[in-house]
Amino acid sequence: MPMFLSKFTYTPEAWAALLANPEDRREALGPVIEAAGGKLHGVWYAFGDADGYVLFEMPDPVSAASGLAAVVASGRLSAGSTTCLLTVEEMLEALRRSGSLGYRPPGA
Repeated sequence: MPMFLSKFTYTPEAWAALLANPEDRREALGPVIEAAGGKLHGVWYAFGDADGYVLFEMPDPVSAASGLAAVVASGRLSAGSTTCLLTVEEMLEALRRSGSLGYRPPGA
């Protein structure tokens, strides 16, 4: 199953709610990801340009988008992005396939 890494930033309202009632957000995210056919691997909070990261598997990008849409619809995120991750083996296969595509760079 493809792996996805989501980066998120909470709204001030989300932080206020968590300060008033600290909770393990894995308990809310896990069932949503599982309902979309995936598996939650973890949630990490961070310093920097994002408040945290979520690593999860999904059967396909459409399933990932459905889970993400459910979370984003809550209105408690001010920013976020998701990246589909490739294993080393998947990237090697992509590189092998790309050699036969015949791309011509600009000006060549």
